[in-house]
Amino acid sequence: MNLRLGTRGSALATAQSGQFADAVVAAAAAAGVDATVELVKVATKGDVDRGSLVGLSQTGVFVTALREALLAGECDFIVHSLKDVPTQPYPGLEVVAIPVREDPRDALCTDGRALAELPQGARIGTGSPRRAAQLLAVRPDLDVRPLRGNVDTRLGHIGEDLDGVVLAAAGLNRLGRSADATEPLSVTAMVPAPGQGALAVEIREDAPAELRELLATLDDADTRACVTAEREALRVLDAGCAAPVAAHATVAAGRLTLHTRVIGHDGALALNERNSGVIAEAAAIGRSSGFSLLGRGAERLMGRA
Repeated sequence: MNLRLGTRGSALATAQSGQFADAVVAAAAAAGVDATVELVKVATKGDVDRGSLVGLSQTGVFVTALREALLAGECDFIVHSLKDVPTQPYPGLEVVAIPVREDPRDALCTDGRALAELPQGARIGTGSPRRAAQLLAVRPDLDVRPLRGNVDTRLGHIGEDLDGVVLAAAGLNRLGRSADATEPLSVTAMVPAPGQGALAVEIREDAPAELRELLATLDDADTRACVTAEREALRVLDAGCAAPVAAHATVAAGRLTLHTRVIGHDGALALNERNSGVIAEAAAIGRSSGFSLLGRGAERLMGRA
């Protein structure tokens, strides 16, 4: 079986896609099937456009070109960072697998100083309003500045024009750069983005049964339940990357617990919602959390009221 995996061309995307390709080959071998996986690199709007991405997440800035390549038959399946994927289904495609999640936390990268040790007015770079708002909630004195670029570019600002940057721990781990994380930030103080650390594997609805069954063996039920709850809350809130919305779910003893947070851009005000239930109720838990936050004034914090 010779397969083609569509991926963005960035170092992080090719690293995570390459790791998943290895998992596919191993899963096929375990089933007695000889498989190869070729990476097909696809340029996306998010890779080409060097402007700010704030407000563009709901257009699928990092995923649309991949999906079009899949539908055009240029590849057999695609891999996304789930937090970049819009919450609405895409016609003709389906998510066949969500593998075991990587570390969902954000990580502070500095010259070695933890967040509490940084000086008054320290300059921290991030391209995420969610991260910016939660940093200011903990340290209102920080000078939080917009930042784009790949991991190496962002880390290169430390000691130059910035005292630190905040990146996803999962990305650092997948790149073999976990040593660059000075301080992993707790999911309580810095609630992650919905789906952060998780991957989504998409196929065409008419994909061969053999491919569908192979990829489905790499789906992780607990991870799927957690990100389903997180993304349902995000969908109800109708929030993109311009809104400081965070959600993190965990599973223990057959029950799922979801923490959803909407926070004002300056970090001064935040709404938190915590709900739990059996895993089978993951979507309902997410919807309930989202509607509850809307009823408590979330739209005002997101700048829509």
